[in-house]
Amino acid sequence: MGTLLTAFAAVLLLAVLISSLAHRTILSTAALFLVAGFVLGDGVLGVVSVQVDDELVGTLAELALFAVLFTDGMRVGWKDLRSAWRLPGRALGWGLPLTLGITAIGAHYLLGLGWIESLLIGAILAPTDPVFAAALVGNEKVPPRLRQLLNVESGVNDGLALPFVMVFLAIAAGAEDLHLGELGTELGLGVLIGVAVPWVAIKLEQTRWFSASTQYEPLNALAIGLLVLALGKATHGNLFLAAFAAGITVATFGERQRESFEHFGELIAELFKLAALLLFGALITPALLGAVGWKGWLFAILALILARPVAIWLSFLRSGLSVREQAAVAWFGPKGFASVVYGLIVLASGIAAAQEVFQFVAVTIVLSILLHSSTDIVVARGFDDEREVPAWFGVARRLRGRPREDSAS
Repeated sequence: MGTLLTAFAAVLLLAVLISSLAHRTILSTAALFLVAGFVLGDGVLGVVSVQVDDELVGTLAELALFAVLFTDGMRVGWKDLRSAWRLPGRALGWGLPLTLGITAIGAHYLLGLGWIESLLIGAILAPTDPVFAAALVGNEKVPPRLRQLLNVESGVNDGLALPFVMVFLAIAAGAEDLHLGELGTELGLGVLIGVAVPWVAIKLEQTRWFSASTQYEPLNALAIGLLVLALGKATHGNLFLAAFAAGITVATFGERQRESFEHFGELIAELFKLAALLLFGALITPALLGAVGWKGWLFAILALILARPVAIWLSFLRSGLSVREQAAVAWFGPKGFASVVYGLIVLASGIAAAQEVFQFVAVTIVLSILLHSSTDIVVARGFDDEREVPAWFGVARRLRGRPREDSAS
């Protein structure tokens, strides 16, 4: 643990030192932690030694996803969610199942896996993650409906994909009872906890009997999040739906709590995310990357550049989005913490194809993190009227015969 903590602290310091440069260029702190974990892991230097069945790996990935979804949920309230549901509804109602299906077809015919295992891979890789498209989601010059679409879709589809993962996993394990009732209860309980706990806490704080001091105000939402997490774990409610629902509830009924927690919460989520990426990178060894073969890498590429774009194109026909907006949505379907967590669940399940499924999922996630976290700044600048692009992009413009000075005049 001491070695792991030292490695994380050192990489974190390096990430802080280059963060300004990363914000302006295609460098990515997320990719830095992933690569650092790979280099420090057992497959290369052996400094950070972790195994897939280590409790720390699954726990940290779960906490990271919970923290990210909780803070993401705070960006929108129920009123905003209802008014902007038309576009996320297309992405979730059509885009999610289409992405799952297209990915499964690729896994079956390209990788030669059975249909159940292929559908399982499709369900694991269907969720998206806005964390690795931060420059796009966080750029105020990107159309609000586009940023809201990516945020809402990414927050909700993690929980929606989970039942598919569990059902296909149960079928792959040969279970006769798929426990659909238990899955429905788990999802419903997660939403109930995510709504009830913040609502009660905020209403109590608004009475004349309770009042948070300025010093403790940022801890209000943190305490709510921890209670939601604890109750979700204790009752086996869906933690990810609970997290997103809790964030939305705080945003709806506790504007003051949201504002005081916003910066603090984003830092906590960022720390969990980076720590989870370091561990995940340490699990990716050269042997694993080579074991998938050229078909595995081709599948990973097609899963990113074909499955999601085709699904989004079909889902957003006659939606009113511009071609540029549709292209941004189609490209930014990065695979993140939900896919990592679901992949680890499958690996620990003991099904016959567990290792094989995890390998294909892992290389797709690695490729997604490297590509999406390194291109978000470039795509985001396409919506920036001031064209504050990286230096190398200015060179490319001049090579095309369109100097920046001419375009500004």
